[in-house]
Amino acid sequence: MKVKMFDIEGKKTKEIELPKFFSERIREDIVSKVLEASKTRHPYAPSLVAGKQHSASGIVRHARRKWRTAYGKGISRVPRKIMSGRGTQFNWVGAEIASTRGGRRAHPPKVISMINTKKINKREMNLALISAVNATANENKITKRYSRIDEKDIKELPIVVESKIVSLKTKDLAKSIKKIFGDKISEIAFGDKKIRSGKGKRRGRRYKNSAGMLLVVGKGEKPQAKIFEIKNTQNLNVNDLAQGGLGRLTVYTENAIKELGEKLTNSPKLGQIKELGEKLNNSERPGRVVQEKN
Repeated sequence: MKVKMFDIEGKKTKEIELPKFFSERIREDIVSKVLEASKTRHPYAPSLVAGKQHSASGIVRHARRKWRTAYGKGISRVPRKIMSGRGTQFNWVGAEIASTRGGRRAHPPKVISMINTKKINKREMNLALISAVNATANENKITKRYSRIDEKDIKELPIVVESKIVSLKTKDLAKSIKKIFGDKISEIAFGDKKIRSGKGKRRGRRYKNSAGMLLVVGKGEKPQAKIFEIKNTQNLNVNDLAQGGLGRLTVYTENAIKELGEKLTNSPKLGQIKELGEKLNNSERPGRVVQEKN
């Protein structure tokens, strides 16, 4: 599979050979599994002793002729603390339980429910990364993710640019991206910043930013401008490419394509990954009995 490369002026130059994994099938099920396992949530919970630091003596008993009994007082059997007393008469106030003032919460949030314990093995992680990279070269996935993009607007996929682009400064890089994508797609590439609707703008999250374009560079390349999200081939992961849906608008440098080919195609476990994909495709439902035809 070959693709034409763009120069910094937005013109097509030479053809380059793409790595073999660009022709592999996109496994959305494994990508979604990896994304689910990588979700994080900041755990929060009240103190373990919150609302339980009173000297309330458990359930108040209603036995007759006992000291400190509640028999004949017309009060319920909730835990109570003694504010004052005189002989066998006590000034009780309910405490500890959720229905009393200063008591514990009935069903507080628990830290254990917010910790993600899901794990993904290395073969599935590699297969998900291959599928996520492959989706950036798929017209259907890109048009499905971005409703403003039509198939007519897409010139060439995947979008590969010569490595000179990393040496451009901010103003020149913006001009180069506009020449490559055109005015319509470049608006999506630069991303949007909008004021959030609702109460969230009063709670430290006033603005909403769209993902915009992702620029994947080689290991030794250091871009001068940082107007886009930039990832190195060594640190590229599934969340960068597929968070919010497969088919993110992505630009690769020439060196990045070569390094991804070496990293993913020449992996010693690639054969095992293909076997795993075939097994998952051909696996039968559990408990299903296949009858042989006579």
